[in-house]
Amino acid sequence: MFIHVEDVMQLFCRLSQVKGMQAAVKHSGRGALLAGATAFVGGLMGGPPGIAVGGAVGGLLGAWMTSGQFRPVPQILLELPPAEQQKLCDEAIAILSHLDWTDIVQLTALVTGNASLQQKLTAVLINYLSKELRADIRYRK
Repeated sequence: MFIHVEDVMQLFCRLSQVKGMQAAVKHSGRGALLAGATAFVGGLMGGPPGIAVGGAVGGLLGAWMTSGQFRPVPQILLELPPAEQQKLCDEAIAILSHLDWTDIVQLTALVTGNASLQQKLTAVLINYLSKELRADIRYRK
C-alpha cells in the first residue's frame, strides 16, 4: 500500500498532540553569528576593549536567542519543508508498512489502539526532533 506523507504527518501530529509534546528548536548558528557580529562592531567602535564588550553582549544575546520558545510539535511538523517531512515519513514507513488500512482515520485508530505502535512511532518522532532539529522536548502537564 502506498503511504502518503500527509497521512503520516497527520498521524505524528495526532500522537504528539495526545502526549502533549512541545519542542524548542535551537538556532545555534544564529546565536554564533550574532555574537561574532557584535564583537566585530564593538571592535570597530571601541578597539580591543570594544571587542570584549561586544563579544560579551553578543554572547548573552546569542544565548538568549538560542534558548528557543516551546511550541506544539504539530505546529513544528507542519512547518517542515517537504524534504524533511519525507525523511520523517520514510522512518515511519518501516513501522507502518505491515498494517492494512484504507484512510487516515483507520490508520489513526489502528495506531492509537496499539501501545507498542504508539511507542515505536513516538520514539521515531523524538529521535527526529532531537537529532535532526536539535530540539528540546517537553510534555504538557
